[in-house]
Amino acid sequence: MLPVRAAAKTKGIRAEDVKGLLPLMILMVIIFLLLLFWENELHEEREVPTLEHLHVDYPQSDIPVRYCNRMVLQRVIRGPDNTCKKEHVFIHERPREINRVCTSPKKRVCQNHSSILCFQSVTKFKMTACQLIEGTRYPACRYHISPIMGFAVVTCDHMGPVTLQRYVE
Repeated sequence: MLPVRAAAKTKGIRAEDVKGLLPLMILMVIIFLLLLFWENELHEEREVPTLEHLHVDYPQSDIPVRYCNRMVLQRVIRGPDNTCKKEHVFIHERPREINRVCTSPKKRVCQNHSSILCFQSVTKFKMTACQLIEGTRYPACRYHISPIMGFAVVTCDHMGPVTLQRYVE
């Protein structure tokens, strides 16, 4: 068996040949990273937050101070053009109970939507209402916390709840 050096010489591989490939390999890595980041940015723009991500906090997070402020930051909840939302509601109920709202007999045309049906929960859910008290641009938003019991009013599709339209105390 020939030593590794001898085997390389017999096949004709020289150090100069490998050095010439280094710039090409670096260029390929840079292109790969650019494509990876570009794909992630496109994916983030198309990603639509779910009702569960935006509004469901079950079991309720153990945040003793400034619950609303922390949750809004953690879930990246903001209005159009990075504005602070005037109000946001978190539901502290099992996701399967929230999914059942779509089979509720309490359905009617949604406010501000002429043809979309809204479904109201049959029972009241434990919720937290966050009312904006300070700030206009995300993330500099400060909220007042109000624990409430209320009926959730949601829109649904064939998969389940899509948006929380409002709540009724």
